[in-house]
Parts: sequence; structure tokens; C-alpha cells
Amino acid sequence: MQPLKQLTQTLRVLADRGHCVFALSDLAAAVPECGQLAVLLSRATKAGLLKRVCRGIYLYPVEDYPTGHLLFHAAARLRAGEFNYISLETALSDAGVISQVPMNWISLMTSGRSHVVDCGDYGHIEFVHTAQRPDDVSDELSYDPDRHLWRASVRQALRDMKATRRSMELVDKEAVHELV
Repeated sequence: MQPLKQLTQTLRVLADRGHCVFALSDLAAAVPECGQLAVLLSRATKAGLLKRVCRGIYLYPVEDYPTGHLLFHAAARLRAGEFNYISLETALSDAGVISQVPMNWISLMTSGRSHVVDCGDYGHIEFVHTAQRPDDVSDELSYDPDRHLWRASVRQALRDMKATRRSMELVDKEAVHELV
């Protein structure tokens, strides 16, 4: 069977609304005999089967996919082997503690290196290094199944803001007082 046809059939079977963002390793496993994965992915992208989100991450367009979660799903796949959680301005904005956040920009704390990933028209993913271990912050995290990532509490996100020397100007102190 031709690799593009095999990839198409595999993705039709495996992908659904909650799982349609794939890393290179996922796609390589879908067509193990393919010796030229980069060429195959280029053809799949040109054919509209896949959309490239950022380096190494692809979206298989599925009906009713919550596109607002794309950057979170991409972040989860990019750093699947690291300790990551939604924090900083992203967590505080979601909690209503700050009102202004850059559009199409998410911030996560990570055990990996700090880095900003450019996802083109989709936006940016900011990874900020932390030396904290999961045991250190586990009481302040909850799992967000819609985004496939852990999420910091308001208290933890504020600690992370201070630890990383982020501007606290946009933080609504009254809203923090009500939530913490």
C-alpha cells in the first residue's frame, strides 16, 4: 500500500475530536515502512490531509475540533517527556485575575529548557523553566482534560510570576483576594 494512503487510513481510524494533534514519532509509527517520512508529511500537508502546527507537530483536521485548545495540545505533544503545567499569565487570565493577555500566546512552566515555539498563524507557546519538581507543587495543580495538561492554581501561578520576575501590573488584587 502507498504510504500516503496508509497514513490516511490510519489517521481516519485513530483520530477523533480529543486526539488529532500528532508528533513526528506518532506519524512515523503509523507508517513504519516509510523510509522518507519528511517527504510523506510534505505531500500529506500539500494534499490537505495534515496541517503543520509547528516543527514536529501536525493537526489532522477533525470535525468539531476545539481549535482554541490547539496550542495546549501542541505543547503537550512537544514536551510529552517533561513536567509541564499551564501557569503564569495564561492561568491567571483563565481565572479572571488579569484581563489582558496576548492573543494566541500561552505560557507554561516546564522542567525542560525555556523556549518560545512559533506556531505560525496559530500563535506561540512559551515554555518557562522551573526547577520545581512535581512533588513540590502537586497540591497546587489540577489536571485539565480538555487541554491535556496540568494547570496551576491562582496561588501557584502568582508564585511562578514572582519567581520568574514577570510584571504584576495587570494582576487584579481584589480578584486574587476573592480566589485565594
